[in-house]
Amino acid sequence: MRTIRPLFATAAAAALALTATGCGPSEDVAGGSPTASAGTAASRDGKITIPDDLKDRLKEHGIDLDKWRGGEWRNWDKDTWLREAKDFVNPIIEDLWDPDRMREADEPGKEPVEEGDLPGDEGVTDPTPKRVEAAPVGTPYHTNAPEAGKLLFDGPKGSMVCSATVVEDPANPGKSNLVWTAGHCVHAGKDGGWYRNIAFVPSYNDSGLSTARLEKAQREEVAPYGVWWADWAQTSEQWIAEGGPVGGQGAPYDFAVIHVTPEKGSGGKSLEETVGSALPVDFAAPTAAGIAGVKATGYPASPPYDGQKLYQCADKPGRLSVKAGQPTMHRIGCSMTAGSSGGGWVHTGKDGKPALVSNTSIGPVTSGWLAGPRLGKEAEGVYTAVSERFARR
Repeated sequence: MRTIRPLFATAAAAALALTATGCGPSEDVAGGSPTASAGTAASRDGKITIPDDLKDRLKEHGIDLDKWRGGEWRNWDKDTWLREAKDFVNPIIEDLWDPDRMREADEPGKEPVEEGDLPGDEGVTDPTPKRVEAAPVGTPYHTNAPEAGKLLFDGPKGSMVCSATVVEDPANPGKSNLVWTAGHCVHAGKDGGWYRNIAFVPSYNDSGLSTARLEKAQREEVAPYGVWWADWAQTSEQWIAEGGPVGGQGAPYDFAVIHVTPEKGSGGKSLEETVGSALPVDFAAPTAAGIAGVKATGYPASPPYDGQKLYQCADKPGRLSVKAGQPTMHRIGCSMTAGSSGGGWVHTGKDGKPALVSNTSIGPVTSGWLAGPRLGKEAEGVYTAVSERFARR
């Protein structure tokens, strides 16, 4: 079993692997309200500003923000790789994500896995679902899946991609700047820290252009609603403490929420106002047996896909248990591959409206199914903390 890992956009590609997590250290308050000492990378006039207390802590790590913007972010020395929840920093570097850099995503490395790697607890794990072939989303994507987009970020081995979803912000109704994705798309877990240059591109390649045509496309064609940089990110403390590229534990906590700000201004509009939509998050959704069906959306990038087009899988979820004592996950049949990680799973709520209930986290090397966390109190804690941090801003 391996996760739908972030896909490298340069030479080396990430493998599918199951995340492994446990309880997080008390000083890394990622799953609840921020600590009083936690610095905030706040947005002002569309630009990220770094509070003085955070600047001081960064200097303790040997990080100078001017040098960072000048290229020091490429230094992945373990001693300066920020990992604590309170130390997230992601200053805007204008035009870093040009069309070529957005587009260049290689296929991930794959290793064979056996279905026998799954635990044998048949009480909480349903039979493996039948493969469902992902269907292309109709263009323009903004008309058919306006909340969906591509998440871009840098790691030690190169640029990487995931998928993500615009979600509502309880503290700023109708004006959300919140984006939901997978935890492993923002933080490397126990052996690393926060990824860098995290940016969200809503309706990436809105017209569904081929890779050949994208090579000559203008930035406005690739990113019609702009590039939105994360000025805060939060994931579960379980992921920060124990997450990693392989292993059988922790996938139930593989979720994250980021707050974004536009790279080059948006006329004062929020992300939700810019794209015209944001999904509510349903933390009270029933178990898999009580959900009639979900639709998972993402930008799969491993063959037969190329990472440039948006796809969806629709299926009734079953249950998947990865470790005793951890929450049971949702699982559906789906052919999507790496790059779709972090993409939203949507169901119809009790009010008859669509709501997000999970995100793509793990899948087998055979790409026949996907699994995502059931969003419980830990996920709600992350969501609420990010919302409250930016309340009335």
